[in-house]
Amino acid sequence: MLNTREISQNPEFFADAMKKRGKKYFKIFQEFTSVQEEWKTLKQEIDGQKHQQKIKGKGMRGLKGDDAVQLRQELKDLSSEISLKSAQLKKLEEKRDLLLLNLPNLPHQDIPVGGEENNKIIQKNGTIRDFEFNPLPHWEIGTNLNILDFETATAMSGARFSILKGAGAKLERALMQFMLDEQSRRGYTEVSPPLLVKREAMVGTGQVPHLEEDTFKTQSDSDPYYLIPTAEVVLVNMQKNQIINSAELPCNYVACTSCFRSEAGSYGRDVRGLIRQHQFYKVELVKIVKTEDSENELIKLRKDAENILAKLELPYQVVLLSSEDMGFAATKTYDLEVWIPSEKTYREISSCSNCTDFQARRALIRHRENDNEKPELCHTLNGSGLAVGRTLLAILENYQNKDGSVSIPAALRPYLGQAAKIDKNGLS
Repeated sequence: MLNTREISQNPEFFADAMKKRGKKYFKIFQEFTSVQEEWKTLKQEIDGQKHQQKIKGKGMRGLKGDDAVQLRQELKDLSSEISLKSAQLKKLEEKRDLLLLNLPNLPHQDIPVGGEENNKIIQKNGTIRDFEFNPLPHWEIGTNLNILDFETATAMSGARFSILKGAGAKLERALMQFMLDEQSRRGYTEVSPPLLVKREAMVGTGQVPHLEEDTFKTQSDSDPYYLIPTAEVVLVNMQKNQIINSAELPCNYVACTSCFRSEAGSYGRDVRGLIRQHQFYKVELVKIVKTEDSENELIKLRKDAENILAKLELPYQVVLLSSEDMGFAATKTYDLEVWIPSEKTYREISSCSNCTDFQARRALIRHRENDNEKPELCHTLNGSGLAVGRTLLAILENYQNKDGSVSIPAALRPYLGQAAKIDKNGLS
């Protein structure tokens, strides 16, 4: 959430920042400032009338007869008017606060301005394999090996669901364990969190109300539970309403969870395969740090995610996202994109973001050296380390062989009984 005091002090700066975020957000910002001004004017009127009420109330002392009756009526009328305006003020506050919750984080000064076409490729890593045959898409590879079943999943649950079985399920489990082990070795504390959260947790990290339509939630008239779209929600909210001792920072957390997304805005994209599913596993990394450390911690976070791709020997590129292409809560984001042979292009497999104090202000996460100091807001960072399904499909495609089998990356073999490949007979 943005700082309203800073907005009041420098509205032109924030207006320019929201323009960089896109027309939609600039329009919301204009509406927010308009409502805020209306709220200020009405608040001043109410304060003035309350002051009059206080003075007139003192004037009642010693009055009798018609003068007392008249003043009493004036006080009654004044009280009614204050009550009416106070109700209007409350409505304006609710509208203003909702608009504020729909304003994204400020874009970092170093990122490109504009849409997806302005994203900047920072570096490329790994060697793209030169196939001696036409590489198949992962859904054909998985179906041919009898490890991936979309048809049965669709019959049970509808589109955008899948079943991994046999060697496919084992490969998925091996990937999760491998990723968790790697991140634990790099200093992250493993967490097994709830998959259902209250609305306030989703608000705390910025998923709601901004992405309300993209969420799954339980049916309840009063207080529904939300299925987490990412473990970021629970890992950040573990510190909600807390004041952390500065010496304990950074807090580094890792979790592998199911994630649930309705994909309401995908409009038919990636309807085949594992790229865009309603339910998927993801290993999530979260850092809670001091303000002065967040830029360096973002680079560390990115390197932690890159380490997985490097050890799996998957070719990938690093992309600095533009101001309109970043996530809602981010001020700066690096995407890691893995090479997909069947598409002859790179696809996102991780987004590593610095959210500065945006989430910490919403969830009230602070730190201080000692009890005598005023608490400061923390900075939060998050990134996928990695999306498990997308990593699995990248392995199927990049490690496929002409005979239909799939070789297993060397780093994963210890997790699969030293098996070297998957063929129609399973692991071998």
